[in-house]
Amino acid sequence: MDFIPDFTTILQFALATFVIAITPGPDMTLFVGRALSQGRAAGFACMFGAMTGILIHTALVALGLSALIVASPQAFLVLKVFGAGYLIWLAFQAIRRGSAFSPEKQGSTRRSLFKNWATGLGINLMNPKIILFFMTFLPQFVSASDPHAPGKLFFLGMLFIPLSLPIVAPMVLAADGFSQLLRKSPRVMRAVDYLFAGVFSAFALKILTAQAR
Repeated sequence: MDFIPDFTTILQFALATFVIAITPGPDMTLFVGRALSQGRAAGFACMFGAMTGILIHTALVALGLSALIVASPQAFLVLKVFGAGYLIWLAFQAIRRGSAFSPEKQGSTRRSLFKNWATGLGINLMNPKIILFFMTFLPQFVSASDPHAPGKLFFLGMLFIPLSLPIVAPMVLAADGFSQLLRKSPRVMRAVDYLFAGVFSAFALKILTAQAR
């Protein structure tokens, strides 16, 4: 099928998704914090809300990038170069500041599963960094000259969800142990930060080198 990227591209995308999934951020803080305060069901409800947000972001971003490819492949290439710079900035921030992870066990009002789902969705949709990230992340895996690029953008964006679920779900299931591990093991956190920085720097350099030829 033309909309499915080659195996190497899928493998690279899977590696990047793995690194993103294990790197704690606002979404992970919400999932684990809610699981600690209200139980696993609440944590999973927040997680599925955020995944719904990712689905929406992917559709909107892929449509926008697809329109850009049709209108101006050159502009799409410029976006890829800008994206490479953004990935390098993310890598620098990971080394400089590290991961933010501070789930709270106390002081949380009981909420329904729907409200927890809506909270996860809202936090994801209202985060401008998510849009910027997907706009610069997805283009790294397609070529502007590929006539099937729009379909591949959709495929990879949707693939992000099933690839990340097996990594994120166990963290919610073992919320207490996971949060204690990260709090007591700063070396683990720094290792994750350096892994994140290394992988995204490699993708950035790959696209910059390709454009320089």
